[in-house]
Amino acid sequence: MQALPNDRISLSVDEAHALARHALMSLDFNADEASIVADHVVDAALCGYEYSGLPKILNLAEHPAMHQPRRAIRTLHETPASARLDGGNTNGMLAMRRATDIAIDKARGNGFGVVGINNIWMSGRSAHYVERIARAGLVGMHTIGSRAQVAPPGAAGPAIGTNPIAFGFPTARDPLVVDFGTSAFMFTDLMFRERRGEVLPEGVAIDAHGAPTRDPSAARSGAVLPFGGHKGFALGLAMTALAVLAGSADDPDRSGYLVIAIRPDLLIPLDDFRRDVSALIERIKSTPRQPGVDEIRIPSERASRERRQQLRDGIVIDRAIHDALQAMAR
Repeated sequence: MQALPNDRISLSVDEAHALARHALMSLDFNADEASIVADHVVDAALCGYEYSGLPKILNLAEHPAMHQPRRAIRTLHETPASARLDGGNTNGMLAMRRATDIAIDKARGNGFGVVGINNIWMSGRSAHYVERIARAGLVGMHTIGSRAQVAPPGAAGPAIGTNPIAFGFPTARDPLVVDFGTSAFMFTDLMFRERRGEVLPEGVAIDAHGAPTRDPSAARSGAVLPFGGHKGFALGLAMTALAVLAGSADDPDRSGYLVIAIRPDLLIPLDDFRRDVSALIERIKSTPRQPGVDEIRIPSERASRERRQQLRDGIVIDRAIHDALQAMAR
């Protein structure tokens, strides 16, 4: 293995999980809760999303909602195919795991399950939930209308959230997962850049006065921009509208989280669906390539490869992040 710089450290998966779990228990998560959140952040690291990995625990510890009372998750409305939940200020990685499992159970029994939840915070990677749905043999979709951090085209301040949307599809191999934010830059990555003293790319953020900035601290006081101008804003606005179904009007941050699970055999047998989506992927990957291009890459393919490699080789993180988490664990 290549030697690491002094500011980087390698951990086995078990070491990373134990470090995350102990740091989380210092924040008054019980052992089961800490294990669920640790599973989430370690998997993000395995998939190559360092900013959504172990550093996320530091963001969690600093989040104002972490220090507010929380209540048990409550069901506000339920039908055989749906549920709307009040998360009671539960961390989103815990609450969305619960919402996802409810959607899976309803889809298995009724063919379709939709769950909306509000009053939660910091739910992590949407891919984590739709992949869980796809591995259950279902088609998954997850949308978020989050707190205002994105400026519409021409605006000098934020009006909608970074509002990711994700899909998960079962195939003959690893699930096909499509997960992206509707902003030009995600706030979790922005906070990671700020923590490491790095600048942002050009053209992704404005400061509190509406002027372009590459300073993460200034951008946190201002806004990030939608990807693709009006098209990204329109898609983000659609996620904001869907969040109303999840109770965003009654949420302190005007946030709402929606998760949908669909049993393919409502329309086509599951085995046929797996076969045909796999054939679609192979057809795309066999497209003639331009000079110098080694392969046509499918969304989630890189993450699956990195996960397999890092399960063998371990996870590399910043030494400063490691030391901060160790201090929390102590």
